[in-house]
Amino acid sequence: MLKKIRSDEVSKHNSADSCWVIYNNKVYNVTEFIQDHPGGDDVILDYAGRDITKVMSDVNEHEHSESAYDILEEYCIGQLATEISTQEAHKKCTPNETDINSDIKKNQFLDLSKALIPQLMRARFTKEFYLEQVHKPRYLPGPAIFFGHPLLEPLTKTAWYVVPTVWIPYVGYQLYHSLQFGNSTGTAMSFALGVIIWSLLEYLLHRFFFHLDELLPDHQAAFVLHFTIHGFHHYLPMDRLRLVMPPTLAVIIAYPLVRLGYFLFPPMMAHGVIAGGFFGYILYDCTHYYLHHAKVYEIHFKEMKKYHMAHHYKNYEGGYGITSKIWDHCFGTKLKYTN
Repeated sequence: MLKKIRSDEVSKHNSADSCWVIYNNKVYNVTEFIQDHPGGDDVILDYAGRDITKVMSDVNEHEHSESAYDILEEYCIGQLATEISTQEAHKKCTPNETDINSDIKKNQFLDLSKALIPQLMRARFTKEFYLEQVHKPRYLPGPAIFFGHPLLEPLTKTAWYVVPTVWIPYVGYQLYHSLQFGNSTGTAMSFALGVIIWSLLEYLLHRFFFHLDELLPDHQAAFVLHFTIHGFHHYLPMDRLRLVMPPTLAVIIAYPLVRLGYFLFPPMMAHGVIAGGFFGYILYDCTHYYLHHAKVYEIHFKEMKKYHMAHHYKNYEGGYGITSKIWDHCFGTKLKYTN
């Protein structure tokens, strides 16, 4: 039987250091989850120490997916001391642990306690089932096991600061060579053009490469490739070490684009455009991490966080912009959702 907790005790836990909430007469300690909440920590803190039953069910206030309720159940610590029904009192609840066994039994997809890629390679899913499951977000407090191989596994994990550390020197290298031509104005304009080009590439890659869902072949090998490139991110969107692109994969994707830049533009412009493009990419990947795992700045970023979380938790077939909605506006894929 669950521990009985009085409402006045719950109300004392109303800060970021200790945050409890009540949902359907059960008490949840969501302190560890505050920083990972897709809608931002401020949304939870507004209701810290209070009953969130009506808020969770009010689509105009803050609509939640089925996975949100699965995640919430992991943080249950007891039952409200008043108005306890016999049925509610006997519901099982494991605090602060992901219910991996329940997930595999319920969905018959992947076992989150084991390496995911080997499982996917051996499985025989239909395309419809795979896409349904991979776009149903799960949450783990730590990194999932990707390949499980001692040499390959580290290559799948990338801390956010690796991106600027690796690519800012390359941006500087390209700018240096562009400035060698003695046309600083031309270099600046080329750099700005590169940033604009990247913003379009950001949209196109996300929509037509990462989300090639409709054209995905109904074959297990295609599912493995899709999962490796982007499906994993929708399956476990809060995995901190797999939110930015590993440098190895970035090089593979960037190389043909860099060669195309040298082909299309004269040398001075090419260096400037490439510098701007990579600078735009750095902003994109760092912004992506920021939207998922930070209390974002009110201006622009708070709205983009809601927008991107709606892409993950409400409709992945729209809202492809990460740093802005510009190209979603232009191509008619702007995601509509309730704030």
